[in-house]
Amino acid sequence: MTRIYVPLPLSSNTELTLPEAAARHVAQVLRMRAGEALTLFNGGGGEYDAVIETAERRVVSVRVGELRQIDRESMLAVTLAQCVSKGERMDYTIQKAVELGVTTIIPLLSARSVVKLDGERWEKKLEHWRGIAVSACEQSGRTRIPTVLVPQKLAHWLDAPDGSPRLVLAPTAAVSLTAVPAAAAVSLLVGPEGGLSDEEIAAALRSGCTAITLGPRVLRTETAGVAALAVLQALWGDLAQ
Repeated sequence: MTRIYVPLPLSSNTELTLPEAAARHVAQVLRMRAGEALTLFNGGGGEYDAVIETAERRVVSVRVGELRQIDRESMLAVTLAQCVSKGERMDYTIQKAVELGVTTIIPLLSARSVVKLDGERWEKKLEHWRGIAVSACEQSGRTRIPTVLVPQKLAHWLDAPDGSPRLVLAPTAAVSLTAVPAAAAVSLLVGPEGGLSDEEIAAALRSGCTAITLGPRVLRTETAGVAALAVLQALWGDLAQ
């Protein structure tokens, strides 16, 4: 069933005109027509059955049906503190992290980050990343949209603990994820293409992070976070079910 995110209040037995972006996706990309069924959700939990009543290039109206109280969120709340990587690498990380149930994504700027943008371009990049998160929710069946925060410096994040255990991926670490005590919430720090510097890893450890390894091979930044999230969900989250 086609799932569409609609950032509007939804209620059963009403007619709704989809926002322009959603309408364009339904009518021009998916080429759906009147009478076809789809699923709507607004990020507040649950999802609605709906049927298209009219489908034009820019205007799509639907009849909203019954609410289904479906919850596909993991019981493990994971914050991914991901140092920004270039282009499609960061896009991939965000997409797969959302599919794997991440709760919050914090883009970080570190010493070896290669992406250098001004304020306006950062705003556009953030909007792009949030769009990727929405699309990943549409595809994966999630009914709540993970938060993608404004990019911040690594030092700022290290100085602002959130109370949950913090893990940092480090190739030289001796502790595996299987040795870390289980928790209901956890933050995961992943470096950029060139990895975190020795000074940054030391600062992370001083701030209370636990250095962990994912094995003997060095993973690329877009692989490392996704692999760690999968292991965390398998150990403490809903992949263990």
